Amino acid sequence: MRHLLFILFVFNACTLSAQKLETVKLNTPDKTRGSVVMKAFADRHSERNFSERKLSLQDLSDLLWAACGMNRPEKGLTTAPSAMNRQDIDVYAIMEEGAYLYDPKSHELRPVAAGDFRSLIAGRQDFARKAPVSLLIVSELSRLGNADAEGTRLTGAIDGGIVSQNISLFCAGCGLATVPRGLMDKDGLAKSLNLSATQMLVLNHPVGYPLPQYTPNN
Repeated sequence: MRHLLFILFVFNACTLSAQKLETVKLNTPDKTRGSVVMKAFADRHSERNFSERKLSLQDLSDLLWAACGMNRPEKGLTTAPSAMNRQDIDVYAIMEEGAYLYDPKSHELRPVAAGDFRSLIAGRQDFARKAPVSLLIVSELSRLGNADAEGTRLTGAIDGGIVSQNISLFCAGCGLATVPRGLMDKDGLAKSLNLSATQMLVLNHPVGYPLPQYTPNN
């Protein structure tokens, strides 16, 4: 009985925590913006210095759509390919006010938990805490088959890497700063976001506006 009450307490606490946040209806993605793809490749680099200014709703909307949004909604297909089109990758947006799950079908951010979890994303690297948003790439291994199989985990990691590259190229082409990272407090994030045992944390991307570059007088 005590065990059941504890489970109900945890469930209610998580529910109330998420209820403090509201669903974010994202803007229609602007598919005309950004540099040509070859210039985006040329400009792609890892950036670890971010302005703390929050992303505009349009930048956030376009960023998430580029990561794994629906580019062929009539067929339910996304900007990122996945093994057998299982679409195992979920993208969480971790911001100062809370954590959200991106829903590609509705192009919305769904509340997960209120609170600032960017320190869990950062781990031992303080620079990552300053980014206004971090995208957490998670593979739901159960969509791929046997979640415990080594091949399944490898496939999930590959699918996550493709989404990571989408994020990197969007940022390079649209003037945002980012760096793909494997370091994070996985246990802390799994607990805070109420992730299941079959959800594998793959990578994260702190994203922000680049800091103005120092230009010498001569």
